[in-house]
Amino acid sequence: MERARAVAPHGNERRPATHPLRRGTAVGMSHAETAHPNRVFLVGPMGSGKTTLGRRVADLLGMDFHDCDDAIEACTGASINLIFDIEGEAGFRERESRKLEELAQLDNALISTGGGAVLAAANRSLLRSHGTVVWLQASVDQQIRRLELDRSRPLLQAPDRRAKLEQLAADRNPLYEEVADLVFSSGGRGVPLVAQALAELIQQHHLAENGETTE
Repeated sequence: MERARAVAPHGNERRPATHPLRRGTAVGMSHAETAHPNRVFLVGPMGSGKTTLGRRVADLLGMDFHDCDDAIEACTGASINLIFDIEGEAGFRERESRKLEELAQLDNALISTGGGAVLAAANRSLLRSHGTVVWLQASVDQQIRRLELDRSRPLLQAPDRRAKLEQLAADRNPLYEEVADLVFSSGGRGVPLVAQALAELIQQHHLAENGETTE
């Protein structure tokens, strides 16, 4: 069944939310009491800003921030690179699914997922049923610029980074679109302005669902 989609502010897209609202105080917002979802998941490719933006947006919305990759490293005592080396991608994906299921039980949480978290159908179902999902988009050119000095990502250990990122985008973009409640471009502005715009978009999405306005 096709989902209804509407154009959201700043040229981004959204589909109607089906998740309950939760009241919280947003730092720096124009109105003191604002609606935000109980749980927000950020999905998107590496270099799209899921962690950098996620921390700021969580602060603006008065939510707790959690990074799935960081949580995996904390509980295993091993880096993502080392897990890939020892267990392979399949082993890492199993750990990722278990950790994502655990994080999905938290309340008042904004959760940054790994770029490949959407590969498993069970993960996609979990994301859609447990919170509002925001797809942070980034072009391959943006990824290459942002990840130029990054040597910590296993899937970027390739002779041709552009070709690898293009292949990942071709494989994963349809899956990001499948789960997304909101689609947001993370480029073109400084981090504080982008975070503010994203926080406001999330708020507007839920206020509109309740028939409220931000005026």
